[in-house]
Amino acid sequence: MQLKFKAKDNPRVIVIQKIYGKFYNKEENLNIGKHRFKKFIKDIINGTIERNDLITEELAIHLKGDLVLAHLDKLFQVIIKCAVFELLYKPKTSSKIIINEYLIASNFFLEDSQTKYLNALLDKISKKLRNNNE
Repeated sequence: MQLKFKAKDNPRVIVIQKIYGKFYNKEENLNIGKHRFKKFIKDIINGTIERNDLITEELAIHLKGDLVLAHLDKLFQVIIKCAVFELLYKPKTSSKIIINEYLIASNFFLEDSQTKYLNALLDKISKKLRNNNE
């Protein structure tokens, strides 16, 4: 059973919004209001920001020849980085769940064709990072 969230209820939508704001506006306030997934949201935001350089290196290694991260739309970059953080640092969450949740969240920001491209990239990255096909 798949849960459908409104944008403001979807924890990964909040993560994407906050990280986008912080990456492109250093003065962005990272306060998260009352939310039932507040701890999860804060963990993903802080982890992605703290490990941004490492995540960028991982993407450069695993996507060499496929794309240049810096050439992608900024929002697209943020979504990929958040997903990669979870793939690297949330081993108890399956790759399929992480990818599916980011695809659902990306529907609030991206066009259909971009979401399909995101799906392909995340699938490829997850197989390389997790060394399995879960």
